[in-house]
Amino acid sequence: MGRKLLLPYAIIAVLGVLIVIAVSFVGANQRDAIENPEEAGENAVVLEPEEIYKRSCANCHGGDLTDGSAPPLNDVGNRLSEDEIKDVIMNGRPDKGMPAGLANAEEASSLAEWLSEME
Repeated sequence: MGRKLLLPYAIIAVLGVLIVIAVSFVGANQRDAIENPEEAGENAVVLEPEEIYKRSCANCHGGDLTDGSAPPLNDVGNRLSEDEIKDVIMNGRPDKGMPAGLANAEEASSLAEWLSEME
């Protein structure tokens, strides 16, 4: 009877050890990516501006750039330059509810270029 009681604990212990090992490998890979950003950048997937917009902006600005809770972006190219758009994407506008850092620098450049064409 004593062995049957120990079996669940043994299984949990083995699973715990396996989880620790798996997490260690993930952490090591993240450390390597931080220490060698050039190599990590080579493997990164470059998203199209439309995909970046859908992921980071569409929730507030709407799927078609006009029907969200935030200001429409369908004519943002008339109001702001590409550099100003990138600045807003990177730094946000806290006074107007626009959060900062929704895209990294490369994504922000691509998105700003695409949005600046919206006139």
